[in-house]
Amino acid sequence: MASFVPTKQFLGAPSSSDVGSSRLGSLQLPSKLSFSNLHILSRPSHPKRLEIQAAGSTYGNYFRVTTFGESHGGGVGCVIDGCPPRLPLSESDMQVELDRRRPGQSRITTPRKETDTCKISSGIADGMTTGSPIKVEVPNTDQRGNDYSEMSQAYRPSHADATYDFKYGVRSVQGGGRSSARETIGRVAAGAVAKKILKLYSGTEVLAYVSQVHQVVLPEDWIDHQTVTLEQIESNIVRCPDPEYAEKMIAAIDAVRVRGDSVGGVVTCIVRNVPRGLGTPVFDKLEAELAKACMSLPATKGFEFGSGFGGTFMTGSEHNDEFYMDEHGRIRTRTNRSGGIQGGISNGEVINMKIAFKPTSTIARKQQTVTRDKHDTELIARGRHDPCVVPRAVPMVEAMVALALVDQLMAHYAQCMLFPINPALQEPLQSSTPESAEVTL
Repeated sequence: MASFVPTKQFLGAPSSSDVGSSRLGSLQLPSKLSFSNLHILSRPSHPKRLEIQAAGSTYGNYFRVTTFGESHGGGVGCVIDGCPPRLPLSESDMQVELDRRRPGQSRITTPRKETDTCKISSGIADGMTTGSPIKVEVPNTDQRGNDYSEMSQAYRPSHADATYDFKYGVRSVQGGGRSSARETIGRVAAGAVAKKILKLYSGTEVLAYVSQVHQVVLPEDWIDHQTVTLEQIESNIVRCPDPEYAEKMIAAIDAVRVRGDSVGGVVTCIVRNVPRGLGTPVFDKLEAELAKACMSLPATKGFEFGSGFGGTFMTGSEHNDEFYMDEHGRIRTRTNRSGGIQGGISNGEVINMKIAFKPTSTIARKQQTVTRDKHDTELIARGRHDPCVVPRAVPMVEAMVALALVDQLMAHYAQCMLFPINPALQEPLQSSTPESAEVTL
């Protein structure tokens, strides 16, 4: 019988030249083994195949969204994969959200004029989703590439210009390419689909509003998260539901806008009627997924959840959310410092979070910088940019929160809803609201 010896050498193993020599030392060959019947198999030499999976443009595991396009290219958009079939969907569902995000909508946003009219080119038949990928496209119509001539040579301070060069060795100069907030059009379009699924299936509602612009801060608990409406949020150009503070925020943006400067702010996001059980322990906690989703947006610098950093000033007895039984026999919490999530899993209370946005980095003020060929210089950036990003960031935050939640909803359904639930401890995911009766997913 032939014997087979692998050719791969291990640390400390004798080499082929050692065979039959005195250097074998104490290595004893079997008595029946002779060199005449020893066959050494050698594998043919093939170059190693290196596979690189490009990352960074796709979000989600079950409800997957890939965005494409650049600020000054032919257009932008997204491909949505994993959308449930038989969902009533049209371009108007997306256009409502895109109109909230579009540029040129007021004096405190970028003056770039784009209608951001979307077109669905696949995945829909007779007004219903088919379960196949949904492609959404929005053309760019108001590009001004010449505004970026200086910025093709000099890096904008705190912008992605330099780091894109550090990483890729090449970049799209006009409009910042993929680093432009115009990329978020695909997210908002996909988020509109996610919001509709959540509303129809479980009655879940995602709302965001501006709670801070520069030093104008809406007091904590000033807004009732149980009753605040989209109409209140959309009643002014800064998207703050309190009219008095809205005027102060608009004035703060106007003050820096006329000076060619910018300011940052905070967007607060709430989610009502969240099914219990979304999220998983350890690495995929729901708040961790929400943080990743929101922090992937341009210009984000901070994420606070529930009591956030303020909770560190409290004792356990002050911070704990005590349980009680409500009039419907449901377990509830008297307070909500947990922000609607405990142990990484939603508990059915209102989810609340805050996302901090930095001041817009492209400003019409002289700044010190360096050129691509590594020389010190000065730069006064041109182009059309938001003096404060937070008013237009509101629908972007809502979109990313909705995308994270619908992905978690599908994950929870796949793992925990295949068999009958334990009614003593669990609740059905699907809402009994009239909206949910309109469609069976």
